Amino acid sequence: MNRRDLFRASALGAFSAVSGAACVPHAFGAEAPSGDEAVRKYLAGEAKRISVIGLSGATTRAEWEKARPRLKREFLDMLGLDPLPEKTPLKATVTGTLDRGTVTVEKLHYQSRPGLYVIANLYRPKDVARGTKLPAILYVCGHSGRGRDGNKTAFQDHGLWFASNGYVCLVVDTLQLGEIAGKHHGTYNLNRFWWHSRGYTPAGVECWNGVRGIDYLCSLPYVDAEKIGVTGISGGGATTNWVAAADDRVKVAVPVSGVSDLECYVGDEVINGHCDCMFFHNLYQWEWTTALSLFAPKPLLFANSDGDAIFPMSGNKRIIKRLRKCYSLFDAQEKVDEHVSKGGHDYRPDLRIATFSFFHKHLKGDNTPVTDADFPKIDGKDLRVFPEDKDLPKDAINATADEVFVPVAKVELPTEKNFTDWKAGLLKQLRERVFRALPERVPEIRTTRAWKSEISVAEDYAPFYGFTLSAKTDGDKVLTLLVLNPEEEPDQVESGWGNRFVNSALRVAVAPRGGFGSAWTRKNPPNTVERSFALLGRTADTGRVLDVMAVLSHWKKSVTDADKPLQVRVAGRGPAGVIAVYAAILAPGTVQEVVLIDPPVTHRDGPHFLNVMRVLDVPDALGLLAPTVRLTLAGERAKDKAFERTAAVFAAAGAKDKLKRE
Repeated sequence: MNRRDLFRASALGAFSAVSGAACVPHAFGAEAPSGDEAVRKYLAGEAKRISVIGLSGATTRAEWEKARPRLKREFLDMLGLDPLPEKTPLKATVTGTLDRGTVTVEKLHYQSRPGLYVIANLYRPKDVARGTKLPAILYVCGHSGRGRDGNKTAFQDHGLWFASNGYVCLVVDTLQLGEIAGKHHGTYNLNRFWWHSRGYTPAGVECWNGVRGIDYLCSLPYVDAEKIGVTGISGGGATTNWVAAADDRVKVAVPVSGVSDLECYVGDEVINGHCDCMFFHNLYQWEWTTALSLFAPKPLLFANSDGDAIFPMSGNKRIIKRLRKCYSLFDAQEKVDEHVSKGGHDYRPDLRIATFSFFHKHLKGDNTPVTDADFPKIDGKDLRVFPEDKDLPKDAINATADEVFVPVAKVELPTEKNFTDWKAGLLKQLRERVFRALPERVPEIRTTRAWKSEISVAEDYAPFYGFTLSAKTDGDKVLTLLVLNPEEEPDQVESGWGNRFVNSALRVAVAPRGGFGSAWTRKNPPNTVERSFALLGRTADTGRVLDVMAVLSHWKKSVTDADKPLQVRVAGRGPAGVIAVYAAILAPGTVQEVVLIDPPVTHRDGPHFLNVMRVLDVPDALGLLAPTVRLTLAGERAKDKAFERTAAVFAAAGAKDKLKRE
């Protein structure tokens, strides 16, 4: 009999012998689907489910207008921009100019936040009559590696065209691949999954840099602040989406090959072709087109290519259909259009002409046919804002923006008088800002016949495993549930840290999704599974919390109905222990004791949940067990001074005696 059978048979018999309970067994089959097969089906199913919801469910203009303020706040929140950062002085500085005949090119930088430098080239007509106000374009760059020259140099033809045709055009470097290098690839290949816990995405930085770029344009005496457009291709197409949705001053938008939908990103794994600046953390589980729809009913051209592998036409067709439906609510169908070029992921003359023509029509009221950009190339070094490495500013925080851009929560410790409200407030924030994706009611553990054999799940296509490690009719009247990390094996835990609970009447281990037999293949890059979860409003660890909650809920009914009820203890080592804590917090009344061995001091080290560090960190989370649940912190890491906060919370709850540190 293997371990999976033991959980089904031995646990039933032993538990019944100890407590007199009649318990429905968990059905774990002898064979299980591969973790890769299961998680692919799960992710694709969730992407499809969310996509069916549509544009926030609005079916009339009144419903959409009513929902818009809430959606705007949610959108900014998912970028890490709620509340909006303070608009500190831009400190805009022009470091040089180039004369290109009828066009002047200014080399400049500004600070979107103190020390966060945005490098740009401003293209403008050389001669602007006094009092003249020109339309302006914010051009946001895609990923074009030009080294120290910055990726802005790759898109100079657009700046030159706009300036030659009566516009002012600000072409801005991205955080990555700019003259001052930052990072776009934190979860793609750097294993910075604490970005999820911080609520950080470089998409938020790119959006804010663009908003402050519009601030700069509007400060220029020759710019018409009522005629602002934004465009860019690829990563620039995505940033066009973010800026157009975030800043009401944008009047016309043309995202080029920069936006797909969840069915492509997740279901078809197109996410593998993109870095993190392409995505917000979809906490509110939006159908992806909702962000672009926030721009309605202003003029929008959705431009793409029919052979673009990272922005497939299947997604493009769904998006334009949704956009047309949204614009029809405003009777503004004529203001949204599409252009499909033949070819792969690249600018071609027809794409540029379509873009220029759209701005000409909607910013200048000019339907005159335009020609493609055709200008002598400016050497990249000549467009540098900082000519030499020694010129780069010493106070730049671009390389460490992920550490400071989204502030972490500063939780005040409770007092005896306000503990109840303190705890209720944090629990509310956790439910609304971290664990929104969890169902209001804990699902029952059930069997599924999706594969040849049976396996227990709390959600479809998200299997997990249980094991009986030991059962004693004369043991302590305690059911101990050991929560395993993905890399832990039941046998190792049984003879290792789990051995301290050997006197329990029943000692059971659970390997939540992604562990033991349900482990999926992880390749770094592109970390497909872990990154896909964030596009669905959760993380892998969020699902693991749900699995443990489901097991606890099942056992709660069993021990409550027993003639001789057992106490329930959950235990775990490292991140898994903290997952057990959250399961106990979010399923109150299911656990009487928690044992944490070598717990992480901060969520930066895991487990990772969307936004959790914007609400609290591990020491305060442990305090939420008070006053009803006993907590033991064991191991070397448990001695860290950070857990003095946990002790202070337990003391404020009047439960000082329920916390033990070993």
